[in-house]
Amino acid sequence: MSQDLEQRLEATLRASPSLMTVLETARDLDLPDWLIFSGAIYQRVLNHLTGRDPDYGIKDYDLGYHDASDVSYEAEDAVIRRVAAAFQPPLRDMVEVRNQARVHLWFEGKFGEPYAPLRDTAEALQRFVSPLFSVGVRLEPDDRLTIIAPFGLEDLFALRLRPNPNRITNGFARTAASATARWPEIRVIER
Repeated sequence: MSQDLEQRLEATLRASPSLMTVLETARDLDLPDWLIFSGAIYQRVLNHLTGRDPDYGIKDYDLGYHDASDVSYEAEDAVIRRVAAAFQPPLRDMVEVRNQARVHLWFEGKFGEPYAPLRDTAEALQRFVSPLFSVGVRLEPDDRLTIIAPFGLEDLFALRLRPNPNRITNGFARTAASATARWPEIRVIER
């Protein structure tokens, strides 16, 4: 991964007060193997590159963690309630928490595609619809940002939306249409 692109990503993310609040609060919660990923990360870069407000299009903050010791809904729900209690409105209603160790239990029923169990939270990024979306970050106790981008950051900074080369999914066309409606500057590359 390019160090220059990592530095650009970090500067963009640190310039978003709402995201930094979410990262700081998530760090304080100390969930096992946690990351903030999806739109909370990549949309900030798209907004920065296209001159939009940093919070444009941000509907939620995906907070993934991995706890295989208890994959019951009840255990995940207890974490969801704990996380919600740590935030003030409007962020309280925007942080969506999911135990990545139990995604395989519900994914196929919701999306119609099989989904093998994940070994850790970072592995989820490898299965996202596009490399452009496959970026997660964690704020460490010493304030460093850990950046995980299994496909690199080139697609994100090039505004290039292409299918995940490792996972064929039914949702690419729908996802591409949604993304280009919000950021028409994105260049979609079909297979």
